[in-house]
Amino acid sequence: MLGYLINTRIGAVMYNLFHHRAVGLAMAAAGLILQQEIVTAIGTLLFAHSSFDRIMGYGLKYPDDFKHTSLGWVGNK
Repeated sequence: MLGYLINTRIGAVMYNLFHHRAVGLAMAAAGLILQQEIVTAIGTLLFAHSSFDRIMGYGLKYPDDFKHTSLGWVGNK
């Protein structure tokens, strides 16, 4: 979210990086392989958070507007 203080393009890239479910899965898998419980926990939480966002209707962001997501427009346009 701090990327949006710079501009919408940087904000969307940063948001999408940390809200992509594959990142959470990869981190959890790496934690399991490396036997690092904290990395596994963080990866699991990232995956769960991203999945919950999708359930609530928040998709990955487009660079033109914070409310423009892969699942449509959030709120009133």
